Amino acid sequence: MTRPTAPPRTPRGLALTILCAMQLMIILDGTIVTVALPTIQNGLGFSQSGLSWVVNSYLIAFAGLLLLSGRLGDLIGTKKVFLSGLVTFTVASLVCGVANSPEMLIAGRFFQGVGAALASAVVLGMIVGLFPEPNEQAKAMGIYSFVSAGGGALGLIAGGVITDTFGWHWVFLINLPIGALTLVSALKLLGEQPGLGLKAGADAVGAVLVTAGLSLGVFTISQVSEDKFSAGELSLYGAISVALLGAFVWRQATAKRPLLALRIFRSKEIVGANIAVVLVFSAGFGFQFLNALYLQRVLGFDSMQTGLAFLPAPLVIGTMSLFFTAKLVARHGTRPVLLTGLLFLGVGLLWLSLAPVDGTYWVDVAPTLAVQGFGMGLTVPAVIMRAMSGAKPEDAGLASGLNNTAQQAGAAVGLAVLATVATAHSNSLRGEGRPEVQALRDGYSLAFVWAAGFVFVAWLVTFFALRDAKQPKAEQAEPTATEADAQVTDVTPHAAPTVGHV
Repeated sequence: MTRPTAPPRTPRGLALTILCAMQLMIILDGTIVTVALPTIQNGLGFSQSGLSWVVNSYLIAFAGLLLLSGRLGDLIGTKKVFLSGLVTFTVASLVCGVANSPEMLIAGRFFQGVGAALASAVVLGMIVGLFPEPNEQAKAMGIYSFVSAGGGALGLIAGGVITDTFGWHWVFLINLPIGALTLVSALKLLGEQPGLGLKAGADAVGAVLVTAGLSLGVFTISQVSEDKFSAGELSLYGAISVALLGAFVWRQATAKRPLLALRIFRSKEIVGANIAVVLVFSAGFGFQFLNALYLQRVLGFDSMQTGLAFLPAPLVIGTMSLFFTAKLVARHGTRPVLLTGLLFLGVGLLWLSLAPVDGTYWVDVAPTLAVQGFGMGLTVPAVIMRAMSGAKPEDAGLASGLNNTAQQAGAAVGLAVLATVATAHSNSLRGEGRPEVQALRDGYSLAFVWAAGFVFVAWLVTFFALRDAKQPKAEQAEPTATEADAQVTDVTPHAAPTVGHV
């Protein structure tokens, strides 16, 4: 892919800068918080499993409200929804920054997820509206992708610097000046885009059902390693979660204007690719969360060292996804690229699981992060392109919304599962008299093996479920580099926001 250039100094260019600033704020928040997690745990007294809710409360709101947010953009106008998301995210950041209890921080993170869903759901549509001409649109999407990938690397460094220098509260408070400046600029420069009107209808009931079902399911999983609830109580909560999600499916089948039209699941391509997406993001987000704890609790890194330690992965991810993956897909097709990327990602996770308790970063950690980054840089664009290629033109928006929801839902569930596996195994080893650091290391190691298992299941799904599917047009004939960039950019709009997180 050609190197993205700075947006032109025109009203459209300035509007693109505003949209990218919001995306940058969301990316920074995700990676900064990851680095600060151990410090937050010490400061507010989170339990090991409870700490995952600092991330999961955000992801659940994000995943559960994306479809509704996109529909609201159609109904009341994308600018209004974008501004609502920006204000909600900024105010919620203030709540997080002044939080003095786990409950207050988790509530703030939930509303950050609400704001992120509102803004993210309409950003891509606004960019398309600003740049309808294909070449300009490809360049704008390239800038957007570059900002997202760069924001991930910047957030890792900034998280360590801010946490060590000013304290963990400022990883949230840093959003206030960025949000205020973006809001003032957006009010002046973003054009109005009228919607269809609220009378056209939005399935709020469906949004409540999917968010409640996902929230309760993640909560149930996270409590498995705790002693607060009996097995019978957890089984009941799990059953209620399944019932709520089942009610959501029934609602989508019967509602006049569903959030998620079930006809999209008739496509083998879309189903298979989105299963792979759920598995990949389950592994990626869970790994990022646990690796931050591993670096600090086992290897003794401080926050700044942890942030710098992560850099090999996002740098390789950004390089591959922005400059090489498009050309490889154009030449070889999505399936071989996806299979190769999943293999490297899984091997990298297994390699990290072998790191000893007295390991060193440059021998036992950095090489595995580079291998994982290489695999993720191939995997994410290819799997999303594969999912989008199976949608009919009239279902492109629906497929995009489903894919983005699969990313966030997979991240939330995967994080809950892997954190629970690590905590339960560590607790069991402590009970047997194993030293604290060794017990922590072995718990994280087992979770990394589970994450690799998710990835290899995704490899099997890709190999079997997508084997006989038709290749997208980009694979039938090798286009020019410019055409390949435009194709990948147009059909993978939601790949970019996740690059920095994973």
